[in-house]
Amino acid sequence: MKKLIVLTGAGISAESGISTFRDSDGLWEHYRVEDVATVEGFERNPKQVLDFYNQRRRETLACKPNYGHVGLAELEKYFEVDIITQNIDNLHERAGSTSVLHLHGELIKARSSKNEDLIVDLPEDKDIQLGDKAPDGSQLRPFIVWFGESVPNITQAISLVEDADVFLIVGTSLNVYPAASLVNYMRRGSPIYLIDPKPVIVPDNRNLTVFQMGASEGMKKFVSEMKTKYALE
Repeated sequence: MKKLIVLTGAGISAESGISTFRDSDGLWEHYRVEDVATVEGFERNPKQVLDFYNQRRRETLACKPNYGHVGLAELEKYFEVDIITQNIDNLHERAGSTSVLHLHGELIKARSSKNEDLIVDLPEDKDIQLGDKAPDGSQLRPFIVWFGESVPNITQAISLVEDADVFLIVGTSLNVYPAASLVNYMRRGSPIYLIDPKPVIVPDNRNLTVFQMGASEGMKKFVSEMKTKYALE
């Protein structure tokens, strides 16, 4: 089976009702990055940070996957599909995708404040409260890669892209690094597809195909294109 590698961003989940961070009226219009997405912000006011991500988790669990997510899961019948996502929701998994690499962490997990490798699964109805401890005795914090922290999974993501037969980008502006640099690791001349309703600047590639539309509509078009191109049943 050919290898389809997918990079997804906030745009694929926006159709499900999940607030984006960077768009107009996005979360960064209402919260300071320094207050809720940095280690320093957590140290200054841990309750505010915990409340922020507890609310994001509740919102996510109330949302359902859209066809952007579902279409990717369906493509596992025809391709070896690996999803690299900048999103911290679990909509890909809930749609049925079996190989999802989260670059920026996951809302449904927590981690030790001292050890980034000590990760804890959270029950769906569980908020993280002050005083909740990790197994090493430290305060639990959201399993989120904050600004200024390293992105541990980027090396694995690069390896996936280097080995791709087809690279699909959905719902990302390619402005957030290091994720935005992944397109540079695609083999020169190999097909790259981009689904986003807004113009996105992608490094020159003769085999770039752009579907300037939303995630669900664009995914239907992409699935149709793949079935035609590779004679899939």
